[in-house]
Amino acid sequence: MEEEKNVNQTENKETIEQNEINELKDKLNLQKQELEEKEDRIKRLMAEFENFKKRSDKERTGLYSSVMGDVITSLLPVLDNLEKAAKSESKDEQYKSGIEMVLNQFKDVLKNNGVTEIEAVGKKFDPALHEAVSLVEDSALGEKEIKEEFRKGYMIGDRVLRHSLVVVAN
Repeated sequence: MEEEKNVNQTENKETIEQNEINELKDKLNLQKQELEEKEDRIKRLMAEFENFKKRSDKERTGLYSSVMGDVITSLLPVLDNLEKAAKSESKDEQYKSGIEMVLNQFKDVLKNNGVTEIEAVGKKFDPALHEAVSLVEDSALGEKEIKEEFRKGYMIGDRVLRHSLVVVAN
């Protein structure tokens, strides 16, 4: 009987130990699952943060370009007047030379900020770049070819700041 009692105690111990092992395995699996969920959440948060940084950079660049374009657009009439002054007749050559120097400096500043003139005369009419103010018949020019430019157009990057005012042939 004592032997039977010892066998029962041993079996009970083994059962208790097996139960404890199973409980520990369950806890371990649960903690592994929680860890995987937290790792997944961290990865998602990192991806969201990277997307946020990219979006913020893009918005900042877009805002800068927009503001820069607005400022330059407001300065284009000044450029037009400087060009008119440089073309006008003057008895004082030093005065005329000074106007041309200021005009060249102004154009250099625009160029350094990414502003380019839209080519017009001799080019094919493009409504995205040019605004037609008149249509003429000219057999020397091709269809929809620009004959004359009344006002220069300008771009900053791919954005049109001001369309060229042109006369289109045929």
